Amino acid sequence: MSVTGTVRGKRNVLGVLVDVTDYATATEQIVAAAREHRGFAVTALAVHGVMTGVEDPAHNARLNSFDLVTPDGQPVRWALNTLHGAGLTDRVYGPTLTLKVVERAAAEGLPIYLYGSTQPTLDRLVPALMAMFPALKIVGVEASKFRTAQPGEEEQIAERIKASGARITLVGLGCPRQEIFTYAMRPLLDMPLLAVGAAFDYHAGLLKNPPAWMQKYALEWLWRLGLEPKRLWKRYIILNPKYLSRLAAQKLGLWKATPPAPATEPVHGFAV
Repeated sequence: MSVTGTVRGKRNVLGVLVDVTDYATATEQIVAAAREHRGFAVTALAVHGVMTGVEDPAHNARLNSFDLVTPDGQPVRWALNTLHGAGLTDRVYGPTLTLKVVERAAAEGLPIYLYGSTQPTLDRLVPALMAMFPALKIVGVEASKFRTAQPGEEEQIAERIKASGARITLVGLGCPRQEIFTYAMRPLLDMPLLAVGAAFDYHAGLLKNPPAWMQKYALEWLWRLGLEPKRLWKRYIILNPKYLSRLAAQKLGLWKATPPAPATEPVHGFAV
């Protein structure tokens, strides 16, 4: 779906600046940055991602420094439409955006680097992507270390990515670790970094997408809660009502939800 005729740009959703965009526009922006050797930080935020910013002002400021923040979840798309008349007819879901970017990367010969998740997941993800896009060049694969970065380690990671010849880096560390990592690495890399959430697990075949009707009516949270109740119950049972109540307060003018200025300070001690 296109947002032609809609005023694009960032809009305030509970103080987090989310872009009015669609798959075609977002993909083109990312690929253009890759072609031009330009740093470009991207994330796709659902309700949980937005609420991490609402509840942590420092993280909110980091999110507001991203070049592109897409409405990953239907409730975030609805917020853009309700609060700002965005006129979006579809969300820009991280796993789907990932495939669209990878497809373009394969077509244009732009090598990619995969950072995050576990080695077993990456061992399944690489052949799955190559089966979908035989021309794809995967020049680096690095699993998460599941620990805090040591002094100077971010520079070492950046050097490995640059030495690989990659033009796009996909980051699968989970929210908010992946956004913190992407924010920290953006000044060190002249390429797009995409915080892609559960895309690695989905495309490796470890998670199943919910039926289309559940995605359309914003019931994906219920599907994922059923799959991982112990890990996700707090995210959905507590955060979803908080999100809706704050959204109503912003809509009614009971809460200004002033966005903090984009962060410019480096972050230390982030997870790798």
